[in-house]
Amino acid sequence: MGDWWQRNIVEPGKLPLLLALTAFVLTFVITRVVTRLIRAGKGPFGNVKAGGVHIHHVVPGVVLTVVGGFGAVAGGRHGFGSALAAVVFGMGAGLVLDEFALILHLDDVYWTEAGRKSVEVVVLTAALVGLVLAGFTPFGVDGMSQDELQDRTNVIATVAGNFLFSLLALAKGKARLAIFGVIVPVIALVGAVRLARPGSLWARRCYARRPRAKARLRAYHHDRRWSGPRRTFQDWIGGRPNPR
Repeated sequence: MGDWWQRNIVEPGKLPLLLALTAFVLTFVITRVVTRLIRAGKGPFGNVKAGGVHIHHVVPGVVLTVVGGFGAVAGGRHGFGSALAAVVFGMGAGLVLDEFALILHLDDVYWTEAGRKSVEVVVLTAALVGLVLAGFTPFGVDGMSQDELQDRTNVIATVAGNFLFSLLALAKGKARLAIFGVIVPVIALVGAVRLARPGSLWARRCYARRPRAKARLRAYHHDRRWSGPRRTFQDWIGGRPNPR
């Protein structure tokens, strides 16, 4: 375990990424717990106000992100300064993306249906960074055998091929499959070969009337099938939106 840690985390300089991801996830979880307690009127917590203005936590999040980002650039990938900057950056990113919907709509939509976008972005970001962290990085690793170099070269070639499939999936309106497909084999291929979503670039350019109608029907059934589980999962993480 120690050798794996040294060769795949420490030597490639991925320890700051691990610290940033951990700080990001913990900050988001703690923030959501606190905001849900405030919403329920429980505990010692309350909204922060200054001169009658509600200070959203995206404000300190931006400050922490800027400080951590510049600190990471100045500190390199090794040493205590780099680790500290990574933690600060992760905390700031967690606070900012927790209110992503507020930035997107320029309105306080935290507990509304539109506020679900924040949860989606946080989950997607954490998953993507986790996939990058879990992948093998051949650069910066010392003392690798020829077989290890060949294995990692194959991984890089696979990722490059998946990137092309990801572009097709993105053109077909399947953004999530496109993002994950850059790193995970086969996922992007699924999005690339299936029918495009209505309104996507591919559908507008390549579909005649019949395929376009079939794409609408398939998208309708897909959204109807998965909207319930997706909403339940989002409610479990971020809390149920206010009723309209």
